[in-house]
Amino acid sequence: MREVISTRDAPQAIGPYSQAIKANGFVFASGQIAIDPATQQVIVGDVAAQTDRVLNNVSNILKAAGSGLEKVVRSTVFLKNMSDFAAMNEVYGRYFTAAPPARSTVEAARLPKDVLVEIDVIALV
Repeated sequence: MREVISTRDAPQAIGPYSQAIKANGFVFASGQIAIDPATQQVIVGDVAAQTDRVLNNVSNILKAAGSGLEKVVRSTVFLKNMSDFAAMNEVYGRYFTAAPPARSTVEAARLPKDVLVEIDVIALV
């Protein structure tokens, strides 16, 4: 069974993709960027502020799927500049305090809407 997950508490998709798909006991959340769901605009701020907005968006999508950050098993972080790793990691650590998920972090040449960070996750339902 495959279920499309959509919530107004996270940015609406800006292309032909779903916010998340729930299937076989997992939630596969699309990469989230620092868009405020109320305005559909990228927030102003450094990588720490953007990481906070991104993880709020991820959390809201997981909640809509009947999951949560504590059930994330895998994440991928895309950074515009790897020199922002420490600032991103400090905020990320506030969201994943106990038994954090497996993670990869990579530097990307360019991210959607020229944001500084994008994060996708896989979680248990």
